[in-house]
Amino acid sequence: MTAMNSRRDFLKTAALGAAACTLSSAVNAAAKSAPATYAVFSKHFLGLGYDQLADALAAAGVTAIEAPIRPKGHVEPERVVDELPKLVAALKQRGVEIALLTSGINAVDPQQHTERVLRTAKALGIPRYRMDWYPYDLQKPIWPQLDEIKPRLKDLVAFSKEVGILPCYQNHSGNKIVGAPIWDMALLMRDYPPTELAWCFDIMHATIEGGTSWPIEVNLVRDHLGVAFFKNFVWEGRRHRAVPLGEGVVGKDYVDLLKKTGYGGPVSLHVEYLKGNPKDADYLKEAIAATKRDLELLKSWWAV
Repeated sequence: MTAMNSRRDFLKTAALGAAACTLSSAVNAAAKSAPATYAVFSKHFLGLGYDQLADALAAAGVTAIEAPIRPKGHVEPERVVDELPKLVAALKQRGVEIALLTSGINAVDPQQHTERVLRTAKALGIPRYRMDWYPYDLQKPIWPQLDEIKPRLKDLVAFSKEVGILPCYQNHSGNKIVGAPIWDMALLMRDYPPTELAWCFDIMHATIEGGTSWPIEVNLVRDHLGVAFFKNFVWEGRRHRAVPLGEGVVGKDYVDLLKKTGYGGPVSLHVEYLKGNPKDADYLKEAIAATKRDLELLKSWWAV
């Protein structure tokens, strides 16, 4: 064997070894990836007082929530300065934090109480908020409408950056909502780093809209993924119906894909299949049990 061949074989072996180490590290990182926070969207507990809400969440094993602080939410936006600190205090006593605030905000607008809500949330340690959707008018061309959104979005991102809170946009299903096809909002997001604008990516709505193309959409949003939403559904003809997490179209393969990308941000569980009044004792008992069951299942999906 010549010295040149020996050197070539050594370099080849070293390269293969380095590649194997890199692949091993990537696999290990993906295997170890887990959500930073398991949150629960507390919409199905709307109507409870702060203490009773905190008690119900603690009974369900919840340690973080996505809190609707919007019209008809836990706190009305115009009362956020006085009431949100009370809600945060009640939750904190039961070991529950607000990981994500769900707002009615999609612009810097006094009518949306943008400054009041965001500055109060930031002062209370809430790191991110879900934006309200932008609507389409199907009687008008689409591209000009996206162009009209750009300056509003730019101002909101700039103000959120000033405050120090992260805006996140949710994809929803339907023919009048920007972001339903994913691509439209993804194009607008390209102007910003993920530290300034991110997705609340909803796998249920992405699957309703995209069917089997949802892995493409996950890969499209992955570099701007701020919060991963979990909820499930079944088809009933051309309509869909929300169901418990383990009973519908959405499965563990979504978690597996997120783990392969190394995602370790927060997740938010939505329990939207329940119908009833939280002030009714039977409904409240069912809501606590359903939340606990779905949350335990979600954690088990990540653990394997």
